[in-house]
Amino acid sequence: MMKSDTAARSLLVLRHEPFEHLGYFEEILENQNVSFVYSDLNDFLDLGAHDGLIVMGGPQSANDSAMSAELHFVQQAIDAKTPVLGICLGAQLIAKALGAHVYRNREKEIGWAPVYFHPAAEDDAVFAGLPSPSMFFHWHSETFTLPPGADSLAYSDKCRQQAFRYHEVVYAVQFHPEITPEMILDWSAQPVNRGDADTLEDPLDPYAADTAPLAQHILEGWLATF
Repeated sequence: MMKSDTAARSLLVLRHEPFEHLGYFEEILENQNVSFVYSDLNDFLDLGAHDGLIVMGGPQSANDSAMSAELHFVQQAIDAKTPVLGICLGAQLIAKALGAHVYRNREKEIGWAPVYFHPAAEDDAVFAGLPSPSMFFHWHSETFTLPPGADSLAYSDKCRQQAFRYHEVVYAVQFHPEITPEMILDWSAQPVNRGDADTLEDPLDPYAADTAPLAQHILEGWLATF
């Protein structure tokens, strides 16, 4: 019996730190019969026979010279009309690859905060049907301008750009729909994140919101675009 198109799909996942992995997305991909392969920072970058690309978050900056090879790779994938989904740093890399300016946000956004959706998201293939606002987890100090030709889809009180769409199959989200409570605890304990975590007045509550249904809605919506 021939496999369905969905079963035949494979994704390349660019991972910048072992602890910034697919989280909720992993089980969703498995349930959708979509395979994936991690490519860690400084690995040889090759999209190969993969059908799409997910670019994860990380403590690095899209402006770091060490990210130049990955930035070029993301730009090539977009130019080839490959479906791409970027999260946090991944969103910033997509934005920069499309000609946007990545810069330090006026304040860090760490923890749970509501995300509000623009009218453009109401009939969007990925975000249509999500309540506005929806509660998501955030951990970033940089943001970006809206790339030329992109549609802004969401914002938060601290960050003007929380999500955008480019040419129907490229999506970028600044927040973390994939994160699990266990990941929040792990991130908070990582030495590279201690400087951020120590500035918080209250410890992060890993169970303050349940984003598993939101993660499923977003990832399955993106997979349905290709």
